[in-house]
Amino acid sequence: MCSLLIMEYFIEKKVYYHDTDCGGVVYYANYLKYFEEARTELFLAKGIELGKLAKRNVLFVVGQAILNYKAPARYQDILKISSRVERIKNVSIQFVQIVKRDNTFLVNADITLVCIDNNFKPISIPAEIKQSLNA
Repeated sequence: MCSLLIMEYFIEKKVYYHDTDCGGVVYYANYLKYFEEARTELFLAKGIELGKLAKRNVLFVVGQAILNYKAPARYQDILKISSRVERIKNVSIQFVQIVKRDNTFLVNADITLVCIDNNFKPISIPAEIKQSLNA
């Protein structure tokens, strides 16, 4: 089963010195952390606490991440990171995430989370999670 969604959530993030490489730009792998933070905040905004789910043997892991880098972010930039739930399937959630500085498009990502149990076996996403994300 698959449902299409239009739900977008934004966070702002300041770039700190420890986020940058020797060239003074955000190190490419740090965007994965930014995207993780933005997804976590989206979940929290929808009333979904990942820590509580983990205690119930329901975990989410990244199954796929495709990033496209268009322009660099630099030290002390204020970034706007958007997260949109694109599609929910039985065991996975697909997100589209974008990083912008003002109106400048910097990075976009298609990231798929897979719902698993403590044995790292795929499981169905609980109905209440689907309901929360659809609300």
